[in-house]
Amino acid sequence: MSRTAVLVIDVQQGLCEGPGAAWDCAGLIARINRVTVAARVAGIPVIWVQHAEPGLEPGTPGWQLAQGLQVEGADLRSNKTTGDAFWKTDLLPTLQGLGVQELVICGMHTEYCVDVTTRAALRHGYPVVLVEDAHTTCGNAAVTPQQVIAHHNITLSTTSSFGPRARLQTAQQWADGVASNP
Repeated sequence: MSRTAVLVIDVQQGLCEGPGAAWDCAGLIARINRVTVAARVAGIPVIWVQHAEPGLEPGTPGWQLAQGLQVEGADLRSNKTTGDAFWKTDLLPTLQGLGVQELVICGMHTEYCVDVTTRAALRHGYPVVLVEDAHTTCGNAAVTPQQVIAHHNITLSTTSSFGPRARLQTAQQWADGVASNP
């Protein structure tokens, strides 16, 4: 298996709690934990990406990783201020330093940070496993969160213009695959 890393994007308290919470955060956290636990057992690095903006200032409760996530001391962190986890961050040099050749992406919000980071990863030459049931959003007046997620699963997995491709797997499929291919 190529050298893989797991990116968990923006699963922060301010996005998972209160009236503006994304859809199915409890289920999302459980599925992300399934992925990250399997990754660590297989020696795959886990990188927690945290977004900062007004209302999500570093160090504030809302900026912290969401309650219920299983975070380990050896996990890596990357901070960002735009939707793209690669833009003006330490992510690319970190991945290069680790010799990463493939990314597993999950997190929030589907149509913003998950979408743009997946496309940026492809642009940087990284094939992506998009964990199809481990990203979420709030939806909007026109579409439900489930519709946004389904649309992006299809769109991102059929994008071919970058060369590398994104493929879909559920959290359980990915965890089972990693366990059977150490």
